[in-house]
Amino acid sequence: MPFERNTIALTGVCLASLLFGLEISSVPVILSKLESVLAADFKDLQWIMNAYTIACTTVLMATGTLADRFGRKRVMVATTVAFGLASLLCGLATSAPLLIAARFLQGLAGGAMLTCSVAVLSHQFQDGKARGKAFVAWSVVAGIGLGFGPAIGGLIVALSNWQWVFLIHVPLAILALAFIGAGVTESRDHNARKLDWAGMLTLSAAVFGFSYLITQGGDLGTGVRIGVTIASVAAFIAFVVAEKINPYPMFDFSVFRIRQFSGAIMGAIGMNFSYWPFIIYLPIYYSGVLGYDSTTTGLLLLVYTLPFMVMPPLAERLRARYQARIAIPLGLLTLGIGFIAMWVGSGLEGANWMTMLPGTLIAGIGIGLTNSPTTNTTTGAVSPDRAGMASGIDISARLITLAINIAVLGLLLTQGIAAYLGKALGPALDAGEIRTLAERIATGNLSDLVRETPSLATLDPSGAIVHASLVHGFGWVMLYCGIGVLALSVIGFVIFGPKRVAPLERRFAAAE
Repeated sequence: MPFERNTIALTGVCLASLLFGLEISSVPVILSKLESVLAADFKDLQWIMNAYTIACTTVLMATGTLADRFGRKRVMVATTVAFGLASLLCGLATSAPLLIAARFLQGLAGGAMLTCSVAVLSHQFQDGKARGKAFVAWSVVAGIGLGFGPAIGGLIVALSNWQWVFLIHVPLAILALAFIGAGVTESRDHNARKLDWAGMLTLSAAVFGFSYLITQGGDLGTGVRIGVTIASVAAFIAFVVAEKINPYPMFDFSVFRIRQFSGAIMGAIGMNFSYWPFIIYLPIYYSGVLGYDSTTTGLLLLVYTLPFMVMPPLAERLRARYQARIAIPLGLLTLGIGFIAMWVGSGLEGANWMTMLPGTLIAGIGIGLTNSPTTNTTTGAVSPDRAGMASGIDISARLITLAINIAVLGLLLTQGIAAYLGKALGPALDAGEIRTLAERIATGNLSDLVRETPSLATLDPSGAIVHASLVHGFGWVMLYCGIGVLALSVIGFVIFGPKRVAPLERRFAAAE
């Protein structure tokens, strides 16, 4: 029966979205473990996360076209298989470079799988009401993956080993494949457009270049740094030109003239400017600064992410009553207040999880208020035939901002640590030694650092300076996130402009 088939298909697609969400939020909990078992430095840890997000961005827009041309079910099956195999490679990795490469492959598969999920559900559920319910279920399951990922990651490490944070996706992918194969109906668009190769390659090159510059810039010579900067800027300019001259671009810049769309994109950028990149570093704060184990850290991160799952109904009521021009900036404002509260709580004497609790809860409420109105506004602000492209721009804006800010937050963390060390240790260490030490401290593994570093054994035998420097670095990060997202809230409110008057209201006003 169609109902049963659609239910089976929805189960398979929801499992795929669960895999995607888990892979983003469960990995940060094990980063400190990877630092020791894989001899990964701080930059390696950044790339273990960033390889996934950059790879996702690379394939987002292309996958829709491929699915339209070769069959949505076929491409969905292929990407789910690829995700399972890439997860297996991640679990079998024996070094940081191998894990980074496997994470890139996993990101390619994950981004493609996410895009296919949207395409499959859109075709599988033809009735508008049923389609709405299907997307609600899909969003809830994705939220469960993102929300419970940290706790699940911490629990896996506590019961087994870090490899199973990746390997667990292999049986889940097989289960998803069984449901997808049994339930999804094959479909394709015989008028599918050609791939925008120029747009994909230039955008990917620009994002990778900027991320590489921020992450590795301190170790590059002046000439190389200038060269990477020029190449990244040139790639971005080439991307803009390519999209302007392509008759079927993956990024149609004309949609940015629509105030509702552009204002909502500020919401997408704001969330990934602060909340989602910070979740990668927050486990380091809980373990390195506050000294909690991976299980406790995972549970504390659940407090950070849980409101993301429970706030969407209230967010939609706010959007319905006050429009997106109020709902989205209000969500970003709440998010910014949360980060300022975290900054205050982390700087208190005897800071612990209780002093961080108000800020993490407020930030979680802010992300919950922002996410659903942002997604619904970006797709609802354009005509139905452009909804797929609008959704692609929305997701791309999120992942590009996420990739760049993973690097930015890492840079701020190490610079904040280095600034504190420079003042506390004075001329005892040169700039190069301070930078190297700051990167080691930024991993959060402080227990053996003093003992393994001869200079610190003399200068800071108790480890108090090292600990205080990490607190100082996180202060920089939280303040950056808070001020930045508050600024984006104001920018978004200005872009939305005055309240839109409905047609009936206009006629009534004109009659008066």
